[in-house]
Amino acid sequence: MTDSTAKPQMFDLALMRPALVDAFKKLTPRTQLRNPVMFCVYAGSVLTTVLWCAALAGQAEAPAGFILVVTLWLWFTVYFANFAEALAEGRSKAQAASLRSAKKDVMAKKLSAPEAKAAVRVMAASDLRRGDIVLIETGDTIPADGEVIEGVASVDESAITGESAPVIRESGGDFSSVTGGTRLLSDWLVVRVTANPGEAFLDRMIAMVEGAKRQKTPNEIALTILLVALSVVLLLATATLLPFSMFAVQAAGAGYVVTITALVALLVCLIPTTIGGLLSAIGVAGMSRMMQANVIATSGRAVEAAGDVDVLLLDKTGTITLGNRQASAFVSAPGVSETTLADAAQLSSLADETPEGRSIVVLAKQRFDLRQRDMASLEATFLAFSAQSRMSGVDLPGREIRKGAADAVKQYVETHGGRFPAEVSEAVSAIARRGSTPLVVAEKHGAAAQVLGVIELKDVVKGGIRERFAELRQMGIKTIMVTGDNRLTAAAIAAEAGVDDFLAEATPEAKLATIRAHQAAGRLVAMTGDGTNDAPALAQADVAVAMNTGTQAAREAGNMVDLDSNPTKLIEIVEIGKQMLMTRGSLTTFSIANDVAKYFAVIPAAFAATYPQLNALNVMHLATPASAILSAVIFNALIIVLLIPLALKGVRYRPLGAARLLRRNLLVYGLGGLVVPFIGIKLVDLVLVGLGWV
Repeated sequence: MTDSTAKPQMFDLALMRPALVDAFKKLTPRTQLRNPVMFCVYAGSVLTTVLWCAALAGQAEAPAGFILVVTLWLWFTVYFANFAEALAEGRSKAQAASLRSAKKDVMAKKLSAPEAKAAVRVMAASDLRRGDIVLIETGDTIPADGEVIEGVASVDESAITGESAPVIRESGGDFSSVTGGTRLLSDWLVVRVTANPGEAFLDRMIAMVEGAKRQKTPNEIALTILLVALSVVLLLATATLLPFSMFAVQAAGAGYVVTITALVALLVCLIPTTIGGLLSAIGVAGMSRMMQANVIATSGRAVEAAGDVDVLLLDKTGTITLGNRQASAFVSAPGVSETTLADAAQLSSLADETPEGRSIVVLAKQRFDLRQRDMASLEATFLAFSAQSRMSGVDLPGREIRKGAADAVKQYVETHGGRFPAEVSEAVSAIARRGSTPLVVAEKHGAAAQVLGVIELKDVVKGGIRERFAELRQMGIKTIMVTGDNRLTAAAIAAEAGVDDFLAEATPEAKLATIRAHQAAGRLVAMTGDGTNDAPALAQADVAVAMNTGTQAAREAGNMVDLDSNPTKLIEIVEIGKQMLMTRGSLTTFSIANDVAKYFAVIPAAFAATYPQLNALNVMHLATPASAILSAVIFNALIIVLLIPLALKGVRYRPLGAARLLRRNLLVYGLGGLVVPFIGIKLVDLVLVGLGWV
């Protein structure tokens, strides 16, 4: 996302002003009913408002000024809870507004046939439908989501990803998907439209980041049920106090009946209003943090699942390793000079534009001063690598050179009457054990073929990745490396990187079977993918992160899209998910714990006149019963405001196990929830006394 809106400041005035207005708009019964805990406060506010009006009319159960102050602070409590939610939603809406600015209804060049030379009809992009074919030329805005069926071009996707560097899009493979709203920088493309108006990726992104449309997650629903049950129990208990107080006053012949205003204040202070007021904001802020990481989550459920994940499937190339394997050594076969091997390897790689192929050419030039040849004079026919043969090479007059996987080259050599030396097999195994990739080079003169040696391709493990995996292990998360390499190479890389397990020679079926096996054992699995062949596994995974540069099939199968197309982002996604769960748990602990202090403030104030013995519970030595009730109500409202930054920013993530996290939460937020209210309520009491308001 662009810097202007991707990470809005938490209390930016541009966000606070609309949030202040939206908080007022949420003061409707229909809106409040969505949050049962805060609806209790809302109903109490309405009741005390009626009591204040009755007091003004001369039907007072308590001084009108006292009822008014309690009523105002009860309304403030509801308003502050609304403000927390509105502020969290405002951050998401600001991000959505940034995306909408990239959504324009441009003109499209619709083709009559799937080829660049077909007849063109210019029409509005909003009139395009799935299956239409369009031509996009240099400078054009891509009118709709689609798949490239012809052409190669560079595309500016900064409007969506925030990344200024252009990306290459071409037909076939995993980089054929284009997104509506991006712009073509060079050349031309013929694109088949894959989404109807309103169903495009950009439309889905806008809908995803709109906090107001966020669905409650299963854990959030479960916590809400718990909070409602606790509130109902406390409501019933509070309701019994009025007849009890009447009976007690009559039996004792002393004291006075507790007022309804005091009972409402007691109820509001005892039910878990702190977490009730912040619960929705925590969920919205979790999705917003995902967006700040340039990840679009399809729902809060996906974010929450990321926090519960205990198995990660990670691609080796580009995630655990740097991805670009480089030629590092030539190991010649018996009777073959290293120069001969390097010469043949370079010849077979002259037309290979992959990083591996270019590195072979460079290594031969650096080690043996072998310069690139005149391609025209070679009379060469180059063979591109294919998944079927698993070899590439070059055909020269009277000579064939092949390089590829050891077993494929072995079959080629033996088919043409040659022998695969044991020394070469040992070299292949040794290279694989080091975690490198062996490429065997062979040459055929006439009818006979011989092995020339092995090229070692080294893929470097990313710095710091081992420590990241150690952190995940502390959190109880198992890491599995997925690679197409043979088992020896995979085992060496896995040992160097510090992953818990690996899946070698991985196929789409093997990935799917691995995910299902872990899910059958009761685990939640996360994985990343970008290709069409990843779609089945992405659809099966609990958290499926599709790369934005990937195919349409992969993006539709995932429940998250990484706009940066960085496979390592999966680790960050898990951390954000866990941070959201930690924040919810920490504030729930704090909320329930701080209710204890309010018992010591409100109950003695409400009943000490009837039962003087209850004054022993006034451990805070609050000045008067009215001051005690007001101090508790005011603190109850202000603590929501003070915790809004923590709800939006999230509790600091720490890679700890569940048991250690529980102990830490109980110590910091449980003990803090007990101590802070005693201090806060006493300070409010001192202020009220100092101002002479009680």
